[in-house]
Amino acid sequence: MTQVLYGPRLGKEGQLRVGCSAVIFDENRKKVLLTQRTDNGRWCVPGGALESGESAAEACEREVWEETGLKVRATRLIGVYSNPDQLVIYSDGNKAFFVVLSFEAEIIEGELGLSNETTAFGYYSLEEMEGLPMHGQHKQRVEDALLGGAALMK
Repeated sequence: MTQVLYGPRLGKEGQLRVGCSAVIFDENRKKVLLTQRTDNGRWCVPGGALESGESAAEACEREVWEETGLKVRATRLIGVYSNPDQLVIYSDGNKAFFVVLSFEAEIIEGELGLSNETTAFGYYSLEEMEGLPMHGQHKQRVEDALLGGAALMK
């Protein structure tokens, strides 16, 4: 099981990794697609690690495809997120410190479904997210997406 630990500058213990995530709104722009992670049961926006040789937008689009079966287009950078007090520890013992580029994305095609990384999915409002065990800064990414405007550095 993946653990997320918090403590002063705990991120120093992890290997630096770059990730991307996608905030995908419903047609009314009131709810956002969330997936429930297989590894820790927490809810999050779809996303994952950037791979060598792909752009950040391509990584975002690939990760959404792998996790949900939806083809999307990244349309706007919402923000760049890092938390020096957070450390991710994987079941194999690897430790990671993440810098995540969060994009707003629109669905192009596909059918929403589960993957080996997800156990559930659905569209949720900010109010509904209050009752869900959320992963890391994912709720904040949704809040920032709703604000619109220029990309944020957090």
